Amino acid sequence: MPRRRVAIIGLGMAVTPHAKSLMDLAERVEVVHAFAPSQARRKAFAERFPFPLSDSLDTVLADDSLDAVFILTPPNTHLELARRAVEAGKHILLEKPLEVTTERSVELVETCRTAGRKLAVMLQHRFRPAGMRLRELIARGELGRLIGASAGMRLWRPQVYYDQPGRGTKARDGGGVLLTQGIHTLDLLLSIADEAEEVSSYVTTTPVHRMETEDFVAAAVKFRNGALGTIEATTAAYPGFPERIEIVGEKATATILGTALSAQWHDGRREDVRADQTAGGTGADPMDFPPDYHRALIADFLDALDDDREPAVNGEEALTVHFLIDALLESGATGRPSPVRGA
Repeated sequence: MPRRRVAIIGLGMAVTPHAKSLMDLAERVEVVHAFAPSQARRKAFAERFPFPLSDSLDTVLADDSLDAVFILTPPNTHLELARRAVEAGKHILLEKPLEVTTERSVELVETCRTAGRKLAVMLQHRFRPAGMRLRELIARGELGRLIGASAGMRLWRPQVYYDQPGRGTKARDGGGVLLTQGIHTLDLLLSIADEAEEVSSYVTTTPVHRMETEDFVAAAVKFRNGALGTIEATTAAYPGFPERIEIVGEKATATILGTALSAQWHDGRREDVRADQTAGGTGADPMDFPPDYHRALIADFLDALDDDREPAVNGEEALTVHFLIDALLESGATGRPSPVRGA
């Protein structure tokens, strides 16, 4: 297959693992534009990566040779940029989350679907070997019927992180620890355990941070398949710890800790996937991780274009975790259990 021609839109904090991945995939993909409205950001990007720069979004979208655009801008810009991209006939790889509200997220997904353009969402934890192996074991019935499914995200972000303009606000980010940080582990949990059906949660902003949105959530969850579990998510846990997913089945219990998996069966069998040292971003530096799983998701997106199939993490898949986050926040606000949309 000829190399796919793509453009990067947005050269801020999120761009580094994307750009490194695109360099690693140079035999399959060519970056022909790297755009940001800020001259300073373009200059800083050019000092690190050898991609052609563009100072005009109109020029980027008018390039008929482009197959796809990578939209890596703040969440509140995603819908408008996606509209313009599909109008120009481009496929989209989108940095998470989809948008700042679920209504806008649904509109974005429907816009791409109606236009016949493929949409992949950067929820790269699904490509960690531990999660992929656990999904395989469950699909084969190795754990038996699922009884429990829980996730813990005890992360750390210092106040200076939230002092950045718009960080942790509803207007720019759409939410706090759930939509900005926890979304990755929550998406992985749902992909392993099943869709959530109902949640009952407590949601707060702790004295650790000055911010508009939540930095601590504790919840009970009922899944569609009948499993029960808990969710804990915070950015107030210094210095930051590996995310954890625990699955209890009729025949075995499995735990993911960071990038490691340990599964133990009632009959004494055990299976382990060793940590691969690529987990990170749980502490003060949110970008402290290598690009391995970004690269895997981007490779899947390129495969989807070549094979004319859906990306592994498409828009509808990403909406599932948005529905869960909405329910967690609604329950925290009302003090009552909240059903999860779509379950």
